[in-house]
Amino acid sequence: MASQEIETLTQALSRLPGLGPRSARRAVLWLIKRRETALVQLLSALEGVSERLVECEACGNVDTTNPCSICADPRRDQRALCVVEDVADLWALDRARLFTGRYHVLGGRLSALEGIRPEDLTIAALIQRVSAGGIDEVVLAMNATLEGQTTAHYIAERLEGFPVRITQLAHGLPVGGELDYLDEGTLAQALRARRPMS
Repeated sequence: MASQEIETLTQALSRLPGLGPRSARRAVLWLIKRRETALVQLLSALEGVSERLVECEACGNVDTTNPCSICADPRRDQRALCVVEDVADLWALDRARLFTGRYHVLGGRLSALEGIRPEDLTIAALIQRVSAGGIDEVVLAMNATLEGQTTAHYIAERLEGFPVRITQLAHGLPVGGELDYLDEGTLAQALRARRPMS
């Protein structure tokens, strides 16, 4: 049996996404064996992030500076704004390095079942950013769920009166996907969004 401290660490790690109790136990054993190198570095990194972590007042990203490194980057296209549901979505899109504009994190998506209303999200702040001017395009990068699409339609309606182009991420067949493995909703969306071959 492990000590209470080691068991507490194992339980804490097992709550992380993708780690169950067995994986957490293996991770703890690996850290213990490399106490001087890996464990000390991990503790130092966690402590540093914990002390300096802030939410960007401009976009809602999580970083150690305010404004975040994305908002502070002068090379970013200030005329393009990508709206995402969560910080994880922002990080995923930015990791791809295909979007060179700025972001806006909603903090969730509209959901009648969960009781999440427009005022529970940062939609008002988004409208304020667009109304301040200087933005030509708003990319609605919502997840391809019913709630995500409802949120995208609601935001599009709220932005109708502004002189901005509103676009949405394409949905459909994944690269490398085989038709017989795809669900009907994905196939239907891919057929609806078909385009001429060039």
